Amino acid sequence: MERKLYTVLDNIRSAENVGSILRTAESLGIDRVFLVGITPDLSHPKVKKTSLGAEDNLDIVYEKDSVTLAEKLKKENFETVSLEICEGSMDIEDFVFKKDICLFLGNEVSGVAKEILDISDCIIKIPMAGKKESLNVAVSFGIAAYALKMKNKV
Repeated sequence: MERKLYTVLDNIRSAENVGSILRTAESLGIDRVFLVGITPDLSHPKVKKTSLGAEDNLDIVYEKDSVTLAEKLKKENFETVSLEICEGSMDIEDFVFKKDICLFLGNEVSGVAKEILDISDCIIKIPMAGKKESLNVAVSFGIAAYALKMKNKV
């Protein structure tokens, strides 16, 4: 049985990144996308331009606060997973998909908020071979979401 995969865009500042993430989310069959905080919404013309209509086929929900959302999802038996390079994060290759998950993405500059990292069930990272340990948030989402979808099929 395939488990649900939600994602949270927490204070993403770039409308182009939001549109790109929505387009990728739709192509991978992500079950729900939450737009939180300052994340540009669907009324922003740059979101619409880069998403190319993908938003029409997605379940998109607006939330004010990511901590409250994470706590609510935990009560619904979701595993909260943050995508971040930090102490204690595990390679996405080692992650085991045990139940429905919600993947948290953070701000392009500051990353996933400390409050979310502190309550995350798991923190994953994308292993990198290059010297620059940084990817654009939309690119990171594409890699992580694809890897999680493939793990979910096993």
